Amino acid sequence: MTTLIQSADPRAPTAATRPPLRRSRATLPAILALFGLGACDSSRSADLSGLQAGASSRPPPPHGALLKTKTWLNTRDLRPKSLRGKVVLVNFWTYSCINSLRALPYLKAWAAKYKADGLVVVGVHAPEFAFEKDPANVRTATAALGVGYPVALDNDYKIWSAFRNQAWPSFYFIGADGQVRRQIFGEGNYAQSERLLQDLLTEANGKPVVRSIAQVDGKGAEAAADEKNIGSPETYIGLAQATRFASPGGALPNLGKAYRQPAALTLNHWSLDGVWTIGDEFATQTGRAGRIAYRFHARDLHLVMAPSVPGHPVRFTIRIDHAEPGADHGIDVDPAGRGVVRDARMYQLVRQHRQVADRTFEIEFQDPGIRAYAFTFG
Repeated sequence: MTTLIQSADPRAPTAATRPPLRRSRATLPAILALFGLGACDSSRSADLSGLQAGASSRPPPPHGALLKTKTWLNTRDLRPKSLRGKVVLVNFWTYSCINSLRALPYLKAWAAKYKADGLVVVGVHAPEFAFEKDPANVRTATAALGVGYPVALDNDYKIWSAFRNQAWPSFYFIGADGQVRRQIFGEGNYAQSERLLQDLLTEANGKPVVRSIAQVDGKGAEAAADEKNIGSPETYIGLAQATRFASPGGALPNLGKAYRQPAALTLNHWSLDGVWTIGDEFATQTGRAGRIAYRFHARDLHLVMAPSVPGHPVRFTIRIDHAEPGADHGIDVDPAGRGVVRDARMYQLVRQHRQVADRTFEIEFQDPGIRAYAFTFG
């Protein structure tokens, strides 16, 4: 039987304060106001305006709130003239999100491939976790990920709200006339998206822009998911969204408690062992040793983690079915399962090369002070 997290304090949070993540086909009446473009097509379709020339009145090119963003990476700022007559692809992302990471190889490829044809890729970094609001963290992650196109930091979600955005990642295709032509939520359909970019660039340049579709091979955490074998959902550890917690007795919110791992876990259930304090967004190991276990079904397992004290790394060891991972280790651990949490980010801990099956993952921390946020799979 599942032991749900129990609240000992009626003031304990019961709902996440982050933006909604569900997919939506809602219209975007505010997006053109964001860019100073006037009224938006009222269609509820993801294809907002088609690729044909519209009415005789042409809205100005993108500007407004996006261009008023105070903090940019990879550029001082963007001005109206920077985007005038350009095809613009706006991508909402956050650096600890596996779905966002898997889209990056395509965005990077398109930004380089079509720059000379007038494509401008703009990343809007809208943080999910508090540590993603730190510009230094985002700057470090962006450099490590090889993102060279302009990135706006949207810590207050003003751009997110103006777009009425619903998910990470999401993509907004804007023609050279300033009209939003299409919105896409979530991963996939990359060949279709590239053909759309070619059509928009052809329209903008007045001559065909035709290339072979990019053959993208993401590495490490950016590799495409093994979708047919994903049997485990994204699982949050913080109280705001935690589910399927299996340590006996449930959780005591915001207070240190000694937890123990049950004798066995059912699929997609997880547990803590040792002394932990579980808050709204993350659980912090407050004892000298601690463990997290998860019964999962997927090729890849990731865990978002951070040291509670910057500059104080936390060593850990993982096991799969109580054994060293060997060839099934992720990019952030060695074959013996050893790794170190130095930065606040997502860590890939498992990438199976054998047949995917239900397995028990365990991570044990040799140093105190780890913060654990969420499991994701691929």
